[in-house]
Amino acid sequence: MIPSGDSGDTAWVLAAASLALLLTIPGLALFYAGLVRSRSMLSVLMQCVSIAALASLLWAVIGYSLSFDESFDGTAGGFGRVFFHGIDANTLHGEFAIPEIVFAVFQMGFAILAPALIVGAGVERVKFTAMLMIAGAWSLLVYAPATHWARSDDGWLSNLQVMDYAGGMGVYAAAAAAALTLAAVAGRRREFPNEPPPHNVALIMAGAGLLWVGSLVMAGGSALSANGQAAMAIAVTHLSASAAAFTWTTIEWVKTGKPTLSGTAIGAVAGLAAAAAAAGYVGPIGGLILGALAGFLCYPVMHAVKRRLKIDDSLNVFAMFGVSSIIGVLLASVLSLEALDGAGVLVEGGNIGEQLGVQALGLAAVMAWSAIATFIIAKVAGLACNGLRVDPEDEIVGLDIAVHGEAGYEG
Repeated sequence: MIPSGDSGDTAWVLAAASLALLLTIPGLALFYAGLVRSRSMLSVLMQCVSIAALASLLWAVIGYSLSFDESFDGTAGGFGRVFFHGIDANTLHGEFAIPEIVFAVFQMGFAILAPALIVGAGVERVKFTAMLMIAGAWSLLVYAPATHWARSDDGWLSNLQVMDYAGGMGVYAAAAAAALTLAAVAGRRREFPNEPPPHNVALIMAGAGLLWVGSLVMAGGSALSANGQAAMAIAVTHLSASAAAFTWTTIEWVKTGKPTLSGTAIGAVAGLAAAAAAAGYVGPIGGLILGALAGFLCYPVMHAVKRRLKIDDSLNVFAMFGVSSIIGVLLASVLSLEALDGAGVLVEGGNIGEQLGVQALGLAAVMAWSAIATFIIAKVAGLACNGLRVDPEDEIVGLDIAVHGEAGYEG
């Protein structure tokens, strides 16, 4: 029995923590699985599930401590919360009326999603063992420090009053930078740039729907209280996804003559990522603008990365999650204006230009560190696993049978 804390707030964040897993399992897993070819579908599911388990263990052992324990210089957390040490049923989280263990479990949802997002950059060619090594090392060396910088009370970006409500920097932007780096290091698939269409659009839609619901839960839960900010964050996130889906569909319809379900689902997911950093600070108008811009800008970037940069970011992780999160992080400052029904900027004096500068600094620091660290991690993983890529024959056969000895479809 918890003798202190608000039971309503605790119940709300507990529910959000329980539903947060929908983002990765089965949400992201099904979304990615539908986008790949049928012969490698099961391998994507396996990677997402395995990373979810690995990230959960690392979070409990040391990740939470590195993210939210107090530090001396604001660059990384300490070791006071290793194995959730010092947390019991009576320990409350800071100024909030919820138990710290509830907060820790809720934040685990973000810690699971972030490394799983990177999977989409190396599907159908990166070894299972290498991907696990990359995800595990990245969780501790990139996600935990980036989260501490922006979302811990003594993080250096937090002290600058950066706006990152629900992981726009540490989750989506950091993972997108890592994905683009991994795709470049791993090299292109054999058929690149000729790509087959998604093998199962129904899976894409099912995964996108679960990502949609999970994102609403994480947005509302990030208020850490059952209050108006939680409700507004849910509304903003939903409107952003809706606007992005409609914008993406319209552009695709005009360009190709046919609106596709897969395109609409991808647009919605981009809108969800766009809202992550800003949802707690902007109003409904801001949500609509974020979503419309995400749908409008992510569509051409998706094609530019592969056609112009010649980087085989297999499932367009950077275009979907990177571009949209950049939009959300930067525009959180402008769209939070009270004239647009926002909550106002965070920096002292309410200076929009200064807030935008803080947002840009935080975004650049997180993405640069993620790219540099991912490059090193991927190179080390390649050495440890005798190469990042599976054998060429396995790429042809498909990773389901070649690596896991199972098939996603029989007959």
